[in-house]
Amino acid sequence: MNVLLLSSSGFIMDQLYPSVLLEEAVQVFSSLPGIGRKTALRLVLHLLRQSKEDVEHFGTTLIRLKNEISYCKTCHNISDSEECLICSNPKRDASTICVVENVREVMAIEQTRQYSGLYHVLGGLISPMDGIGPADLEINTLVERIALGEIKEVILALSATSEGDASSFYIFRKLSSYPVCITVIARGISVGDDLEYADEITLGRSILNRIPFKIS
Repeated sequence: MNVLLLSSSGFIMDQLYPSVLLEEAVQVFSSLPGIGRKTALRLVLHLLRQSKEDVEHFGTTLIRLKNEISYCKTCHNISDSEECLICSNPKRDASTICVVENVREVMAIEQTRQYSGLYHVLGGLISPMDGIGPADLEINTLVERIALGEIKEVILALSATSEGDASSFYIFRKLSSYPVCITVIARGISVGDDLEYADEITLGRSILNRIPFKIS
């Protein structure tokens, strides 16, 4: 029979493990995406086997990540300073911007080594059902970058979903009055798939074989 205990956070819970602290740690780890309770337990027990110094370093690293991480003032990519390493790299093609949903797509495209331009991270996709509109995304800052007149091509590298298509269409309309070429990655990515799950070869070819954006 499970025993009801009061956790340090003040909540009553069933004690499934021999320690309330262990139970709380498992709950914290299992709250992470893709981590079930069995995996969470393995991770917690692994940490218990480590030295106190290693565990303290683990915790301190996460706290520093949360407190000190920054976002690039230009493209909104994750950065350790005001401007990310990509935007500040003089070897990048500053005339091309690749528009992506989030930082995971930046990492995925960079791994292909097929793109040398800049990025713009929207921070999500237009999704009325989820209450996400254009004002909730970094679309206005994208328009401001284009308005400077230094960008020649905007690549829309968004997921092949209804949300991705809606976002691409909205951005196309917002940029249509500017003298900039708007392209979209080739549909080597299956309809309904997220960009981050595409393999490097497929994603790389989709970037290289991009085509002009058209309203169907």
